[in-house]
Amino acid sequence: MLPVKIDATSNGEYAPRPIGATMERANALAATRIVENARRVGQSRRGFLAGLCGAATTLWTLNEAFAARGNVGGRYNVLREGLFEGEAAAQTLAGTEFILDAQTHLVEPNGAWRTGQSANWVATLRGWPQAACGETDPIACYSADHFLKEVFLDSDTAVGVLSFVPSPPADNPLSMAEAMRARELVRRLDGTGRLLLQFKVMPNYPPFAAQLDSMDRAAAEWPVSAWKAYTGYGPGGRGWRLDDPAIGIPLLERARKLGVRTICIHKGLPFGGQDAAFATCDDVGPAAKLFPDINFVLYHAGFETGTREQAFDARANRRGIDTLVRSLQAAGIAPNANVYAELGSTWRSLMRDPTAATHALGKLIGAVGADNVLWGTDSIWYGSPQDQIQAFRAFEIAPALVERNGYAALTPALKAKVFGLNAARLWNIDPVAAKKRAETDVIGVQKRAYADARSPSFETYGPRTMREFRAFRSAGGGLPDHE
Repeated sequence: MLPVKIDATSNGEYAPRPIGATMERANALAATRIVENARRVGQSRRGFLAGLCGAATTLWTLNEAFAARGNVGGRYNVLREGLFEGEAAAQTLAGTEFILDAQTHLVEPNGAWRTGQSANWVATLRGWPQAACGETDPIACYSADHFLKEVFLDSDTAVGVLSFVPSPPADNPLSMAEAMRARELVRRLDGTGRLLLQFKVMPNYPPFAAQLDSMDRAAAEWPVSAWKAYTGYGPGGRGWRLDDPAIGIPLLERARKLGVRTICIHKGLPFGGQDAAFATCDDVGPAAKLFPDINFVLYHAGFETGTREQAFDARANRRGIDTLVRSLQAAGIAPNANVYAELGSTWRSLMRDPTAATHALGKLIGAVGADNVLWGTDSIWYGSPQDQIQAFRAFEIAPALVERNGYAALTPALKAKVFGLNAARLWNIDPVAAKKRAETDVIGVQKRAYADARSPSFETYGPRTMREFRAFRSAGGGLPDHE
């Protein structure tokens, strides 16, 4: 158990990726050092883990492992004194930014989506890491109650956007009613405005007209902040394009008509069993040009686990984030226009590869603009997002790559934009007022009272092995396998 989690955990949309022998050794060394450092400063191991020095020790050890492999395009800026002194660790790992997580998840443990699951499946789940949260039913580890603790008490997140996974409504692990219940739970804690809701639309799922009509009902009945769609998923393994006259354009026209003009689209992380062409960002530029009054938020920003990010090369015709850069350039979409790149699962995956992280962040900031990169973590799948927050605070791009590729340096001001100021502008939130409210509402008061006796789980909740991954997929309403 480490306070910064570099492991094989997936969000369920891509196959778990083993971290390799080097990272395994680094994790083991970090665990040993945490015990030694805790003893040196007279703390218990658990107390040391819960403080900033535990995270500093882990990131310092990861830096050593990266340097030994020559992976030096980026690094975590951790002071050596921070391995033993909380104030020194706080200089790079703590912060007061307004943090808005543009992609969070929870599930409905007792929802209709679980009807008819076999006893063998339930037995399989009992072997998952989720069982470590202490619930008899491991699926309860994904519940609204655990979500509140992991996201709001155990991290610096002030506001979250609650998202959905791709499956028909009857099979979806999160119903809109449960999402509203979670939002109401937060509201009753005086956390008004802490949780924004999406509404998921599957415009290529028959009957097509009914999907668009459901948007009308959602806009009338619920406080919809954005639409959620998956272009890379559909019946028969065929997705759809945002600029498709029969599917994508009618969806965007309906969003315009209803006045909810932000659409969050899964782009990247292609599903196995589906045509991977629809997971790329090739259609983003044309659609953004056709609908300049629609905000296109690209979940995962086109990132794919099978493509290691490098400096952009128009001639290489690579997949991944390069598909977004090419599409925007071809359509003439300028930075800081109506296309946004969200980092859920992307940053978490890149934490293990600082050079790839540098190229990914550098390209995204250059292509969509410093005002249009959005923070997201895909939690609760990865447990508390605090380690992702701390790692991003500490991350810096090597000056040589800044100069060679024209990348923006990750200054505190730029990171503050990514963490929440950009999303606050998108969703018309006053970040100063929202942060103050988050510090003084019931959740904020609980968090301050809890600070001296913090008990983060340091667990991840998504599948870590192919066996767990397939069990997760079988539970999710028939999502295709992704090998």
